[in-house]
Amino acid sequence: MKDSILALQSARIGFAVTGSFCTFERAFEQMGALSAAGAEVFPILSENAYQTDTRFYTAALVREIVTAKCGRPIWHTLGEVEPIGPKKLLDLLIIAPCTGNTLGKLAGGIIDTSPVMAAKSQLRNGRPVLLAIATNDGLALAAKNIGMLMTMRNVYFVPYGQDDPQRKPYSLVAHMDALPEAAGEAIQGRQIQPILRVYE
Repeated sequence: MKDSILALQSARIGFAVTGSFCTFERAFEQMGALSAAGAEVFPILSENAYQTDTRFYTAALVREIVTAKCGRPIWHTLGEVEPIGPKKLLDLLIIAPCTGNTLGKLAGGIIDTSPVMAAKSQLRNGRPVLLAIATNDGLALAAKNIGMLMTMRNVYFVPYGQDDPQRKPYSLVAHMDALPEAAGEAIQGRQIQPILRVYE
């Protein structure tokens, strides 16, 4: 674990947030953890994350929190994230939370949001992308997309498990507290193990 955390020092990390609004708080905590570990964190918000008011957060509060955690402007348009690849701006791109919708777009090559454009741009140079999934259909419709992405070169996963198997038997959510270590491993070209972890 020590070398994984050391790998974060001075690393340029894109942190893309998609619309699993109920997991935003844990994602924001990990933005802060990466910054505290010495990484430069570049925030990216999907269009929905950037502009949608929900029962969890107003869009304005999301933007305020993210800007404060990362200390730099938010990228939220296709044009802002497209240069990630050509200019080799990032050592790692994280998508956290990564929804079932985003998983489907990544697996199917549908590039119509800022997080998936950032991933495409990052992967074109063989650079790592780390996914922290949060989807109610991870063991249903999204399962095939998770399987496809797990076989892709340079795509890594934050460990995940069933967060509520009795009430939501198909739901899978990443263990966000493992994100910094998973990020350090991904920067070094390694998948953190084990990937499947039980929620207590």
